[in-house]
Amino acid sequence: MNTSELVEQIATGQGVTKADARKIVDAVFAAITEAAATGDEIALNGFGKFKVKSSPARDGRNPATGEPMTIKASKKLAFTPSKAVKDKLNS
Repeated sequence: MNTSELVEQIATGQGVTKADARKIVDAVFAAITEAAATGDEIALNGFGKFKVKSSPARDGRNPATGEPMTIKASKKLAFTPSKAVKDKLNS
């Protein structure tokens, strides 16, 4: 499912226009992004948690040349599904 399909499903299911549903979806994603950028954990009851995880710098190799290089530290947004979502996936 992509964003357009999500907007379509919300618009149909909630009886709102696609434009209004698009604004809501965009606002939710923006709020999650802002909270993650400040390092906050986003917990959505019945759905799961979004959490920022740090990856330290590490040694690696350039795949094109084979030369050693340092891969710089980075942050990633990880998602952990709730028990309800896990149960739904595995039923």
